[in-house]
Amino acid sequence: MWKQVLLAASAAGATAEPIQIESATTSTNSVPGQSFISYSIELSSFPDFAGNKSNPNTFTDNLLTNIGKIIGSKPYIRVGGNTQDYALYNASLKTQINGTYDPKRSNDYPTTIYIGPSFFESYQTLPGVKFSHGFNLAKGAVSAEGWQALVETAPLACKALGRDGFYAYEYGNEPNNFNTGGKYAPRTTKWGPKDYVSEWLNGTEEIRRQMQKHCPELEPEYLEFMAPSYDDRVSSLKAQDVWGLGMDKHHNINTYSVHNYIDGATSPGVTLQHTLMNHTRTTMDVDEQVEEYKKIMALRKGKAPLIFGETNSLYFQGKPGLSNSFGAALWGLDFNMYSASAGYQRVHMHQGTNYRYQSWQPIDTEKAVKGTKAPYYGNIAAANALGNLTQGRITVSSMPLASDMEAAYAIYEGGRLRRILAINMRGYNTTKDGAGIEPLPQPDPRPSRPYSFLVANLRDRVQVGVQRLMANGSDAITGITFDGWSYNYELDNGKPVRLHNVTTGETLRANKGVVTVQVPDSSAVLLNIGS
Repeated sequence: MWKQVLLAASAAGATAEPIQIESATTSTNSVPGQSFISYSIELSSFPDFAGNKSNPNTFTDNLLTNIGKIIGSKPYIRVGGNTQDYALYNASLKTQINGTYDPKRSNDYPTTIYIGPSFFESYQTLPGVKFSHGFNLAKGAVSAEGWQALVETAPLACKALGRDGFYAYEYGNEPNNFNTGGKYAPRTTKWGPKDYVSEWLNGTEEIRRQMQKHCPELEPEYLEFMAPSYDDRVSSLKAQDVWGLGMDKHHNINTYSVHNYIDGATSPGVTLQHTLMNHTRTTMDVDEQVEEYKKIMALRKGKAPLIFGETNSLYFQGKPGLSNSFGAALWGLDFNMYSASAGYQRVHMHQGTNYRYQSWQPIDTEKAVKGTKAPYYGNIAAANALGNLTQGRITVSSMPLASDMEAAYAIYEGGRLRRILAINMRGYNTTKDGAGIEPLPQPDPRPSRPYSFLVANLRDRVQVGVQRLMANGSDAITGITFDGWSYNYELDNGKPVRLHNVTTGETLRANKGVVTVQVPDSSAVLLNIGS
């Protein structure tokens, strides 16, 4: 049960003046697409997350089903990441994947990888999910073994995804990193936009050729790609240049995919409050990509909707104490909602086995215990804020607030206001050094701040339902709930379980069009507006 200490309305960040919200909207610029809350899974980790036909990962399926029941369709899954550009094919391999780790390159994923025929069984274990499969551009375009991997795996991919399991294919992960130099760079620094476009067109043409040969029943729209899957931190191979060179000249790019991380796990000065629980940092990253996308589409060299094909908090797989904390869940909620308001059609949160920023750990390993992680609760809260995206038009509006430690959103269904989300991202810690492990014997009282919303034409005394995203503090890594629901693996394999020690069923009444709610520091509140 959460406890609050009420502060005066003049306290820093408190909304002394009500935030004005329109009760209706005609906007069409902020309409999130189907399965807006989605995931990207490291290719080398995909068998862990999905399992195989004889041993499907029901925990993963339950977590995806939870979100699907809220937004109307299960999350899409992009299978790719760095390891897609290491993966080669071995037709005689008896296991799904054989990966060798090189600690000089990464302790988080293998860098010598072979996948076998049974790898593609993983696409059959999560019913109702649409996928993209990532092909190897780094080796596929420049080596005989890499090219043969394209030729042999393209038929397996189209047979595994077919129509029902398909949303795109992907050729290459973050190719704008290929020519940045270094011992392991797959291209020289002289490799430029023309070289990349030539390789991409050549490879995707071969992939489609093989798919048309082995999956002749599939219409052309089931053989399309997302691109360019760029790393937003890198200026090499400018996206405007490659798009202008005719990357989509065959009109087979169905999704414009970009990648984004707020900062790096090893970057100096990274903190939970100033890096992640910071609305301004989020808006800067999201808006920058939107502006670039608009310039690219203005070239009139093809048109595709914008998505975050891979994103999360801190690159290099996240940082313990930050990326796995409740504060990261609040960041993820804010990031998804702001992306929806900015016009993104989908957001794929990236994860892999043992990754620190993962929404769930799919299996037990020597490094991590199988279970639902804090960021998943931010995904659940975002899904509830958006509602069913398959019924009517949902639009999201971001409302500017005074502090970069808070955010608010209005969510409309069919043009009418239905929900208001308030996120209070001021840090509140209850563990030693904010590490989320050792409880403080006497933590400071938890402040709570009033948020008031003035809704035009809102009927007086109308009932407003309250749902809270809560934990003991921003440093918490366990004990998290949304509206009293837990999705912990230990309780029911990731299915929702209502906890009886958490306050639920709260309601408020509008007073002359104003709805006021108390929001404890490091928490979020979703208001459901009655008719």
